[in-house]
Amino acid sequence: LLGTSITISSNHWMTAWTGLEINTLAIIPLISKSHHPRAVEAAIKYFLVQAAASAMVLFSSMTNAWQTGQWDITQLTHPTSCLLLTTAIAMKLGLVPFHFWFPEVLQGSSLLTSLLLSTLMKFPPITILFLTSHSLNPHLLALMVISSAALWGWMGLNRTQTRKILAVSSISHLGWMTIIILDNPQLTVLTFYVYSITTTAIFLTLNTTKTLNLSTLMTSWTKTPALNATLMLTLLSLAGLPPLAGFMPKWFIIQELTKQEMTPAALTMALLSLLGLFFYLRLAYYSTITLPPNPANHMKQWSINSPTSPTIATLASLSTLLLPLSPMILASI
Repeated sequence: LLGTSITISSNHWMTAWTGLEINTLAIIPLISKSHHPRAVEAAIKYFLVQAAASAMVLFSSMTNAWQTGQWDITQLTHPTSCLLLTTAIAMKLGLVPFHFWFPEVLQGSSLLTSLLLSTLMKFPPITILFLTSHSLNPHLLALMVISSAALWGWMGLNRTQTRKILAVSSISHLGWMTIIILDNPQLTVLTFYVYSITTTAIFLTLNTTKTLNLSTLMTSWTKTPALNATLMLTLLSLAGLPPLAGFMPKWFIIQELTKQEMTPAALTMALLSLLGLFFYLRLAYYSTITLPPNPANHMKQWSINSPTSPTIATLASLSTLLLPLSPMILASI
């Protein structure tokens, strides 16, 4: 929280870099907390990637300061610095082609740590992206966005681990956030908020039912039938299906791209999102509709009698019912 607060409230490159470093060093003990070899491996991968990206942020700002004498975040004007910063933020966020670390790190972490990595840890880089949106390299950004949208659908098709599927989903949503950053940065922030609410609800639900893969998801309906039905709606919201809240940012982004006469980009993003719809529907199908194998020696999971957490109930309601408020939200941004 301290690192995030420092980064989002700073206007000097050194303080922003300090906040990013505090964030990185704070999350590493949480990743490696279980002392399992996979967790330690995930922590090392995360550290190496984030250290490289932070060094590139520092190098970009120093190059800009050397050429222009400016340390202000919003005054990044040197072309080489802009190119380096675009690459560094893409590494921090996990945009294609710098995405390989993200599914592996999430797979080695617990569900709650994965939730932090997918939401809170993405907030400082998104803020820097927002503040420097006028300085980013548009050609490199467009290439990374289209690659993210194209590859995430293929990457998610054969996944059976829920954390890896949600990691691929995160890469996809980053593509949607980044494509509109040059034309309407407020829409990027709105998309991030809606994505964070929906993903938090899904991770907390999976943590309640202790679901780590699809085979466990198939049998978890006996534990909490109502929670699993809510999970199905939240997953469909994350996929962007109307009339759920996840449809709102995609609708606004496609509308804005069309206004900016970028219809080919809007059409490409809409068509490529159909690939991801397949594995969202597969998750939703496994969570509620399909029945588990039922041989005589099959052990059913015991039902959980404790009431559902109010946090999950609130977040799931927000992630499914926000669409009617879209005129008010659009007017506020």
